[in-house]
Amino acid sequence: MNFMENHFNKERLLPRRSSELLHEFEQREELIKGEKLNFSGVDERDVYNISAPFWVGDKEYIAGRIEAREAWADSYVAFFQEKKGVWIPVSDTHRFKLEDPFTNYIGEDLVFGGVEIYPNPQAIASRGAGFRTVFYRGRDIESLTRFAAGPDMMKDIRIAQLPNGRIGVFTRPLGGMYGKGKIGYLELNSLDELQPQHLLEARIIEDQFAPDEWGGVNELHPFDDGRIGALGHIAYQDADGGKHYYAMSFVYDPQKHSTSPIKIIAARRNFPEGDAKTPELQDVVFPGGLLRDGKGAATLYAGLSDVEAGRVSLRSDPFVS
Repeated sequence: MNFMENHFNKERLLPRRSSELLHEFEQREELIKGEKLNFSGVDERDVYNISAPFWVGDKEYIAGRIEAREAWADSYVAFFQEKKGVWIPVSDTHRFKLEDPFTNYIGEDLVFGGVEIYPNPQAIASRGAGFRTVFYRGRDIESLTRFAAGPDMMKDIRIAQLPNGRIGVFTRPLGGMYGKGKIGYLELNSLDELQPQHLLEARIIEDQFAPDEWGGVNELHPFDDGRIGALGHIAYQDADGGKHYYAMSFVYDPQKHSTSPIKIIAARRNFPEGDAKTPELQDVVFPGGLLRDGKGAATLYAGLSDVEAGRVSLRSDPFVS
């Protein structure tokens, strides 16, 4: 397959703005419509920013962020199973005081993680809430044990097992020279090295975002040739305070430390209309994961406007040109 090979040797251009990428997406794709996922058993709370479905043995699960509509920074995460078209929390399993869950397999271990909130009076931009990415592992959802945490004030740390046996890691430092958030990459020998001091040494991928925009990686898809397909988000805030998040993808070559151009693969308009946690969050798609069928198609799972979750079948694999 041709994984955007023609883009890697081109001279890097200045970062392209979200509005330009969105226009290109709308010209490239028909306006496909996805669907919302139905959840119950959460006491009328919202379920959003879900993971993609994952399997433990023959059992399928989704991890979802649960929060009351009027609450802020007061989420927890539970695992759900589908029954007759409705996703229901798995009974007798631990619920985690986290946001924005993700899952992956490293070897035989299920790795689960999310964003942990803690008080940080100096974090004015986040209303006094600090955050860090934390990681759990186990052989199933009942045996998950916390084993690592990323640096304070860093979200969107994602990991994957590479064909060479190492662990590929994308990071997202922000503030100072990193502005509102850039993407970094490093490789570790094992999960034991998943520690803040190592993650802070990640090499930054420059020229991906305009200075007043930001983005992060939500899921990794390693290729046999050593490159990595990255599912992520690109975002900006408009003059009225509205936030705009789009699902995007790119392919990263660790050997060359180079990427294909970012392309938007889904926007809020690709899903049915619905509520938003606040008016400023109406235009938000937060990708949780991709299921790729290996035949050129894929299904994207995502959070919508910080209150709902949905999925959409893409017309092509986002990592194939």
